[in-house]
Amino acid sequence: MTTQGVFRRKPIDQIAEDKGDGLTRTLGLWQLTAIGIGGIIGAGIFSLAGAVANKTAGPAVLVSFLIAGVASAAAAFSYAEFAGMIPKAGSAYTYGYAVLGEIVGWFIGWDLLLEYTAIVAVVAIGISGYFTELLSLLDIHLPQWMLGAPGTETGDVAAGSYKVNLFAVVLCLLIAYVLNTGMKNAARFETTLVYLKVAVVALVVIVGAFHINTDNYNPFFPFGISGALTGAATVFFAVFGYDAMSTAAEESKDSQKHMPKAIIYSLAVSMVLYVLACLVLTGMVNYKDVDAESAFATAFADVGLPALGIIISVGAILGITTVLFTFLLGAARVGYSMSRDGLLPQWFAKTHPVKHVPSRITWVLGIASALIAGFLPIAEAAELTNIGILLAFVVVCIAVIVLRYMQPDLPRTFRTPGMPVVPIIGVIFSIWLITFLNPETWLRFAIWFVIGLIIYFTYSKRHSVMERQPKR
Repeated sequence: MTTQGVFRRKPIDQIAEDKGDGLTRTLGLWQLTAIGIGGIIGAGIFSLAGAVANKTAGPAVLVSFLIAGVASAAAAFSYAEFAGMIPKAGSAYTYGYAVLGEIVGWFIGWDLLLEYTAIVAVVAIGISGYFTELLSLLDIHLPQWMLGAPGTETGDVAAGSYKVNLFAVVLCLLIAYVLNTGMKNAARFETTLVYLKVAVVALVVIVGAFHINTDNYNPFFPFGISGALTGAATVFFAVFGYDAMSTAAEESKDSQKHMPKAIIYSLAVSMVLYVLACLVLTGMVNYKDVDAESAFATAFADVGLPALGIIISVGAILGITTVLFTFLLGAARVGYSMSRDGLLPQWFAKTHPVKHVPSRITWVLGIASALIAGFLPIAEAAELTNIGILLAFVVVCIAVIVLRYMQPDLPRTFRTPGMPVVPIIGVIFSIWLITFLNPETWLRFAIWFVIGLIIYFTYSKRHSVMERQPKR
């Protein structure tokens, strides 16, 4: 094993010895699972399911979620195997560094920093829309200048006027603050919101089940099998989140045992809720009449339960907020891990002496997400997401295969089943989804890639902790 060159690998035993510089292991199994569920269940139920049912798949949106869930599970198993072996912060960045080399780990970490941060911004913008609609239902109207980014039309304020999405900005900064109160308090906040979110989804499913008309399931594939497949590509982005949760491995009480279980449990619980919600939605309302933006609220209003729509709107705001928490947590832990390895300035890896969290990088990324959320329209902010996470899935699935053959005797608390077929399915599906991304996303990725290339060769390679170790 060489410590020279851009493909030098950081030994797993050395990763295990890395000091957390103040990080404390406070998260139990169910707290980890809640963080995973918090990252997975969000707009997928409250918005995306309705849009896909109405425009792409019809009642077969259920099949779309199942296909996406199977593909996501292929990657989840790979993440679970690594999480059981490497109980350290960083997730895909750390796994790629250990198996495929420093340059691979760098680019995955570099891209996840942007994409996790952008996801926080995009979700905050989405929640801001829900919040504005809820206030309207309560006959509360805010000044138009604070309801959208420059370049968006809101009320009587012309496009291009001085505006900011103030609620989205405040929300991003609030989540950064919560994360900096200490992991124990932050996890309690997240877990409470996840319980409320699951309760709202359960309420939707139970009440909605009494208003199902099975005639609405016919035809089940109005857009054909291809529609269900296209829908799977769309909803796939609603069935990950465990990847960001796995960055908290270094703060788990028994990471090698609990982290693999939390990854699998969070995906399994989320998929059950997605399937039940899709069955209820397309059973209550004919797919042609499903509201693409507020599917459940409209569906319950149509069956004479408008008050439940308000409850659902509140649940959507609380529920989608958990996505912000999970992904800002993930971004901060990736940045912290890269800084500790010397690939970013080690100033960012400094943890709070009392709260024991990487407060500096958390605030930097929280402010960055607030700026994106406040001053970019949601369509432009969304272009900063997706490709890096799919590439991370590809890297982790390939790395788990490589490591299984390179070091078959390495202790593993969880082993990916169906090796190597299951990880290969994860690779194929992720690459297939990448082909659906628009040219703007590829352009953004190319620009960010070049910037990362310059930073790596001018700073990171020379300051890497591995560079200062004796050559072998």
